[in-house]
Amino acid sequence: MSTPLLRARGIGMVYRGGDGAPVPVLQGLQLEVQAGEFVAIVGESGVGKSTLLHLLGALDRPSAGEVELDGVRYGDLDAGALSAFRNRRIGFVFQFHHLLRDFSARENVAMPLRIAGASPGEALRRADAHLERVGVAHRASHRPAQLSGGEQQRVAVARALAAEPALVLADEPSGNLDAANSARLHDLLVSVARAPDRALIVVTHNRALAERADRVLILEQGILTDARAPEVAG
Repeated sequence: MSTPLLRARGIGMVYRGGDGAPVPVLQGLQLEVQAGEFVAIVGESGVGKSTLLHLLGALDRPSAGEVELDGVRYGDLDAGALSAFRNRRIGFVFQFHHLLRDFSARENVAMPLRIAGASPGEALRRADAHLERVGVAHRASHRPAQLSGGEQQRVAVARALAAEPALVLADEPSGNLDAANSARLHDLLVSVARAPDRALIVVTHNRALAERADRVLILEQGILTDARAPEVAG
């Protein structure tokens, strides 16, 4: 088997409770994901699924262990270098999309490219291409409040793909959508995962989306286990 695109080894995460006592969330967690693979992570609410995504996406640093993406270990990078790496190599899609309300769809998608140093013209050109890909190019000039929930989420996917990241992370991406929009978003996410140099990891309670993944993993008691016949709540 080829070298995994993403590796997480011995990942632990401990928070401090209100009384100062340690509260372990993740314990010795191991994960390897290949390029071109779509992995779904399921589990009860509050078990640390979003925490895990934040660690895999370099938004937080683990209390123990290390994460490596495409040969780069997050722990070897200082805060500035890690932020730049995250902007170039990792894309995020969240349930509540987090689009900037004062900017158009086109400008929202172009934003990470501008942060990465692309010229205004290049950033907008690439934003237009990604909006076309996700089927909302005709809404490029509209602000988030003028878009439907499904359109907003497709813009969020376009933004996540703008820098051609190696890893796309999605946290309950269809949790705020109706059945028809969820189905369209699921088709889009599956197509995202099929890029040969990219991996997709989705945290979801949606059974239909989880069943389309190459692997389904259950997060329980701080560790991941394979789910051959997953029971996905919701």
